[in-house]
Amino acid sequence: MWQDFLVAISLVLVIEGLLPTINPDGYKKALSMFLQMDNRHVRTWGLLSMILGTVLLYIFKH
Repeated sequence: MWQDFLVAISLVLVIEGLLPTINPDGYKKALSMFLQMDNRHVRTWGLLSMILGTVLLYIFKH
């Protein structure tokens, strides 16, 4: 189980690093826009991201 968890964390780090590596200016612009968002909207995006991740995990594991 720990090995799967560490693989998942490693993949998250790789994916998170793609955008700033490929398009640093776009990444900075997106972060700037994100920082200006209301906390409610940030929470909504976070929740939607978790739900989508959970659904995809369920689909690919079954």
